[in-house]
Amino acid sequence: MRSRILKGIFAGCVAALMAATTSASAGPLMDRINAGEPIRIGFANEIPFAYPADDGSPKGFVNVFTIAVLKKMGYDKIEPVQTEWGGLIPGLKANRFDIITGGMNILKSRCENVAFSEPMAKVGDGFVVAAGNPKKITDYKSIADSGAIMVTGAGYSNIEAAKAAGVPEANIMQVPGPTEILAAVKAGRADAGAGTYFTVKQLADTTDGALEASDPDAMPEDSFNWAGIGFRKDDQDFLDKFNAAEKEYLGTPDMLAAVAEYGYGKGSLPGDVTTDWVCANR
Repeated sequence: MRSRILKGIFAGCVAALMAATTSASAGPLMDRINAGEPIRIGFANEIPFAYPADDGSPKGFVNVFTIAVLKKMGYDKIEPVQTEWGGLIPGLKANRFDIITGGMNILKSRCENVAFSEPMAKVGDGFVVAAGNPKKITDYKSIADSGAIMVTGAGYSNIEAAKAAGVPEANIMQVPGPTEILAAVKAGRADAGAGTYFTVKQLADTTDGALEASDPDAMPEDSFNWAGIGFRKDDQDFLDKFNAAEKEYLGTPDMLAAVAEYGYGKGSLPGDVTTDWVCANR
């Protein structure tokens, strides 16, 4: 009898220890999901990456991609949260949302604060300039050499790229996002608006020929970046499962059909580059 009691106590302790270990390994996102809470996706108004529709629903190819991966994982209780670009990483760290879907480039400096998924897109930079490109702006070095004024979004990776090419900080105007970038170039306050080629092409297309996008092929190879989905570092358990589901979905006909309307095609696929490599080299 005493042996049975001891075995029962031992089994109960093992079960309790396993439950405690499982609970400890779960990040805050899994805790929210297990409590029946929605997965909150944070994004800024960054067409065509991620932006709100008129009814507030999440649009853009990064949102569409992320929501599809989450659904493949079995999660469809999702709450969109729009904020300014500069508030994405602080909002993630402050638990105001759970995932960044804004089309954020993976950078060494960001990897210190954010756990990124494996890359979901290869993204080249570009510039929106006056029609005819009078200052011959083709890359960041041409901005530095000409003394041109560049405008870009606060917190954009274009700031680091411009400084690395020798553009003085005084010649880099920072604004909240694409709408303000377009306004600054149209008004002549800036000579070039910097962003991803996806973004600047969309901006130029709204101006009836007054502005144009620079040639993306003129950009050096080392200016290309890779976009990923951002998670809190405490949510590595969820991120591992997300990466597994992403690997099965990325590049499939269903995925490419879902994002085609936003200008994402086969040429936008990230290739074999890993997040570890990007964090070390960008």
